[in-house]
Amino acid sequence: MRMKRILTVVGARPQIIKAAAISRAIAAHFQGRLEEIILHTGQHYDANMSEVFFSELGIPAPAIQLHVGSGTHAVQTARMLEGIEQHLLDLAPDIVLLYGDTNSTLAGALAAAKLRIPVAHVEAGLRSRDRSMPEELNRIVCDHSSTWLFCPTGTAVRNLVQEGFPDHEDAQPTIDRPSVVLSGDVMYDNSLHFAQLAAQRSKVLEGLGLQPGSFVLATIHRDNNTDDAQRLERLVRSLLSIHADHGLPVVWPLHPRTRKRMDELLPADLMQRIEQGEGLKLIPPAGFLDMIALERNSRLVLTDSGGVQKEAFFFGKPVVVLRSTTEWVELLDHGWAVLVDADPGRIANAVQYYLAQEMGVAPALYGDGHAAERICAALAG
Repeated sequence: MRMKRILTVVGARPQIIKAAAISRAIAAHFQGRLEEIILHTGQHYDANMSEVFFSELGIPAPAIQLHVGSGTHAVQTARMLEGIEQHLLDLAPDIVLLYGDTNSTLAGALAAAKLRIPVAHVEAGLRSRDRSMPEELNRIVCDHSSTWLFCPTGTAVRNLVQEGFPDHEDAQPTIDRPSVVLSGDVMYDNSLHFAQLAAQRSKVLEGLGLQPGSFVLATIHRDNNTDDAQRLERLVRSLLSIHADHGLPVVWPLHPRTRKRMDELLPADLMQRIEQGEGLKLIPPAGFLDMIALERNSRLVLTDSGGVQKEAFFFGKPVVVLRSTTEWVELLDHGWAVLVDADPGRIANAVQYYLAQEMGVAPALYGDGHAAERICAALAG
């Protein structure tokens, strides 16, 4: 059987983390059947947001770096399209492997599909039903450009069927006759694999002077939260209120872009309260092992990140979602997450509710921890 060459396109830290599961599966079980080359678009270009993850997670260093950097959605995507297309022409891979819903995903899907190179999409079928989110548009375009659609949940499969996709796997799929695979979630694979390593290596709790179960974890990075002054102010004041109302510090790993927007948009008196440490512990973007340690040892998680929603759930932590929609509807259906948008009253009520709850054992919603092997087997043929 001929070895297949895969070009993996990543650009943001969640994609790098997801790619770790596939790279690990290829190295362990598919040597001689799959060859992986990693292309990093540079969508996340800060070392704390990108480079540290390759070394920390044991992923092969990217063979190709585009260094695209920041820009508007159009500018960023256009630069990626140009760079990815040139490397596709040079490398002639058998498959382009994409993750999630970023501009890197969109660019990779368009460049590959137009060159008639089959696309494999990990996290296919996710829908928030909110097309005002750039991520929703990206994931829809990628799905409809893909030959393999690897779905983390049954809900994702049903979403694709409703859009006209087949509800089965195909041994020899094409872009016009794609294969829909219920693979499970590669992030669940990673959480199982790295949880013990994080417990051994991470010193983030000691560095912050925190005990397990003594703090709330928050992340905020989406454009509609960071670029709207009123929303951002409401969210920050809500985080400060958690400490005032419940005596729990809020640990906030701060995306560089979010910090920039805070400096630009928030009132001076509010920034002063933040800097004086009134219940908010602002830290640089956390490495994956530190993030696992924070999620696993928190009381509660507030986030607008899709990935953090799931990771918190994997460790039995309820999630207050700082959005009006979520692609992870299973968490809502099973009571492990609640949508609060940027409404201070709803945020306060949700925090109060979850801090008083005993959540019990989390149900198995995202597979069996072998999603990456299932994906590789389908691609190897």
